Amino acid sequence: MLIISSEKSMSGLRQHRYHPFLRLILATLVCAVLGAVIGYCYHEAGQLQLQQVQTGSEKAQIAVLQKQNEELEKKIADMESTLQVLSETVTQKTQTVQDLTQALDQWYLPTEFPLTGAATMELSTESAEPMCIFTAGKDDMVISTANGTVLAVNDDGMFGHNVWIDHGNGYVTIYRNSGDVKVKQGESVTKGTTLFIIKDAQSKLGYQIMQDGEYRNPMEILAISG
Repeated sequence: MLIISSEKSMSGLRQHRYHPFLRLILATLVCAVLGAVIGYCYHEAGQLQLQQVQTGSEKAQIAVLQKQNEELEKKIADMESTLQVLSETVTQKTQTVQDLTQALDQWYLPTEFPLTGAATMELSTESAEPMCIFTAGKDDMVISTANGTVLAVNDDGMFGHNVWIDHGNGYVTIYRNSGDVKVKQGESVTKGTTLFIIKDAQSKLGYQIMQDGEYRNPMEILAISG
């Protein structure tokens, strides 16, 4: 039992008695309050530190992502530039291929003059098989008017011999002359290949063109100048 004494000047001696259980409760409450205050302070300090750590981590992640994004943008720009160069290169090569194809096609069109020398010419239209008849000089040569393959070499009742050339694009040309034949069936020829060597002066050459099985007027196809 606790006895607390006041000054004698006060009226009488006062005695206050506190039960030990109350002291225990009081001490417990004080400790609990202090503990709560301390815990709260630690909690707030921990949260603040965690937020600072998280903020710093987020900033670092954002910086890394921004750098990666810049690198990706640079790579994309480089790829777009490369793609543009490749596209232009493909376009140029496509144009080149088209030009070469067109030039190659020209080699298979029977537009060339069929003789190496000068000659007079007349067009025979007496039948449904139009024919150009050239009068050539001795030692002139009859030549292929385009690239192709010799389809046939035959005797010809009117001109002596005939040579048929398939140009592989629907065109077939026919050359009729009495000169020496210089090609044989199945042989590949190019534009300007010698087919006949003319033996006699004033020798006649009969020249015909077929397209897809139909006879065409050679004058519509030959590139004749002069």
